[in-house]
Amino acid sequence: MNLIPLILAVPLCGAFCTALCGKRGKLANWIALAAELAVLLMAAGTFPPLADGLDSCRFLLVGEPGLAFAADGFRRVWLVLIAFAFAMSGLMCPEYLAHSHAQARYQTATLLTLCGTLGVFLAADFFTLFVCFELMSLSSWLWVLHEETPGAKYAADTYLAVAVLGGLVLLLGIFLLHIGFGGEPSFAMMRQLDYTGAPRALRYLTGGLMLFGFAAKAGLFPLHFWLPMAHPVAPAPSSALLSGVLTKCGVLGMLLLSTTLFQNDFRWGEVVLSLGVVTMALGAALALCSVDLKRTLACSSVSQIGFIAVGVGLISLLGTENALAVRGTVLHMMNHTLIKLVLFLAAGVFAMCRGTLDLNELRGAGRGNLPLLLAFLTGAWSVAGIPGGSGYLSKTMLHESIVEYTELVKGSGGSIVTELHIVEWLFLISGGLTLAYMAKLFLTLFVAEPAKGGKPVRMGAATLTALAVPSAALWALGLAPHPLTDRLLDLAQPVLTGAVLEHPLHYYSLANLTGGGISLAIGAAVYFCIVRRLLRRDGELVNVVPAWCDVERKIYRPLFLRLLPGAAGLVCRMVDCSLDGAVVLLRRTVFCNLGKPKREVAGVRLTDTLGRLCDRIVLLLNRTVRRGDPIEHRSFVYIFAEREREIVASSRLITVSLSFGMLLACAGLVATLLYLLV
Repeated sequence: MNLIPLILAVPLCGAFCTALCGKRGKLANWIALAAELAVLLMAAGTFPPLADGLDSCRFLLVGEPGLAFAADGFRRVWLVLIAFAFAMSGLMCPEYLAHSHAQARYQTATLLTLCGTLGVFLAADFFTLFVCFELMSLSSWLWVLHEETPGAKYAADTYLAVAVLGGLVLLLGIFLLHIGFGGEPSFAMMRQLDYTGAPRALRYLTGGLMLFGFAAKAGLFPLHFWLPMAHPVAPAPSSALLSGVLTKCGVLGMLLLSTTLFQNDFRWGEVVLSLGVVTMALGAALALCSVDLKRTLACSSVSQIGFIAVGVGLISLLGTENALAVRGTVLHMMNHTLIKLVLFLAAGVFAMCRGTLDLNELRGAGRGNLPLLLAFLTGAWSVAGIPGGSGYLSKTMLHESIVEYTELVKGSGGSIVTELHIVEWLFLISGGLTLAYMAKLFLTLFVAEPAKGGKPVRMGAATLTALAVPSAALWALGLAPHPLTDRLLDLAQPVLTGAVLEHPLHYYSLANLTGGGISLAIGAAVYFCIVRRLLRRDGELVNVVPAWCDVERKIYRPLFLRLLPGAAGLVCRMVDCSLDGAVVLLRRTVFCNLGKPKREVAGVRLTDTLGRLCDRIVLLLNRTVRRGDPIEHRSFVYIFAEREREIVASSRLITVSLSFGMLLACAGLVATLLYLLV
């Protein structure tokens, strides 16, 4: 049985039901949770027929190409992981949103986002991916806006601007792919085609536009700025999904480009690798300096997306020997989803109980809460790459891929060996910074002496479950690398590459432990020498990042508000004038009779008769019942006549507006038809 249509339909039906809940927020929370658990059960049910090959389905909108979906091994793994993340987030919602407004709206946005996210990972081609990508982006905007504070509105504006701009640029790239390369086949077919003979300029232009759209959602430098803005203002359950799941939709697009249009492409791999290195180091540095809990975790997400982008770049650079890079990239994507699910939900517990995310005010707040401590420690342990955690496995594979490519270049006499050594050291240093800022968070929240008068941090059974289950999954992936983790990667790898590992990777060999040890030593040195000495004053953490480092407020927004309107103003004015001229022309020609009042207006005799009748009734009342207190009024004949004239004028205006709107809609349809035909 093909479960794809049902998996996509359940969250849509759930969103319709939650939208009808109105102010009954508790009911909306439980409906959403039921829908998320149902999707999780169905996603888990897709695993038994894995050996049967590829399940697929297609929905026709108006005609071809329609929306095409497929479920191979890679997609099935992610199907379960996405449904699991939304279900765990949904478990926390009843407690977290208990005193929040617009709970039904939040859950409607959540289920629409779930449907869009599932559609992105199940998409069989770029057209379907784009449609689901936009559904996911626009519905998740309501998460950022949910609190409706000035900061939330500002962050929501930024998020929406990035989402819309990224979507438009992505759509332009898909158009070029469709026009320039003879249609748009499925991803499975694209991996079998050879694009090296295609015009290089067109191929790079298409890839660059699509990379921009995907990088905007992934949070890749220089489009990373929305993550530190959106995460602190969004509710914690949605922050966990924004960081852990939605950013992976952008990474998925980059991964698909690297394994289809740019297979074995050296220049493409260099660009993605460079962007990944910058994002990796920059995010770690920003997280180290932040004094806000969720902002620190958001900057950490930027850094971890950089680690993943390094793997995506290496997939193209290593060519037919990229099996290790593919496995490391996919595993780090999975790890980051679970890690940020645990850490952001834990941050939500602090926000619920203390009403603040300032680390100085949360000092020692977690002391005495052992389950919360263990859950947070699990996420911190894994993301820092400490042996035993699942993050150690993925970072080991990525590091080995860098070493492998360095040796490959050295053997071929390449001239970028020095640069690759720099990349390797930046990789190790960024891993060390990860340990430093996670140690800062853990020691501040759970070890430092608590401030007096602080309310104890407590959580309900559902929230505890939402933290414990993904924490257990992280330990299972980390402690059972060969029986569990490698088997999951064996399912996902063949979809992305035809390369195979010559032998299983020895994760705990001396060489791999040495690389991990160097990174941990750097992290310990940074924490004791920088965090404790330079980032603390009088026992409190301080933010040393200058205000001018805010690229969104200092560069992007002024550039958009000052330069872009000047360039686009002339075009907008020309369009405005042309539309005004079209309106005047149509009013004087096609719609000339609609604006003139007709001599015979239906209803005049009726209103006159009703008015005289009402006047006589009032006169009779004044002479009998109301003789001592007569009713003062205007003649109902004039009152009804005025109302009749207002109704006629409004109906004429509506008729003209609808007619003109229909004319514009027809013009748009004709233009679309001409575009499709040409």
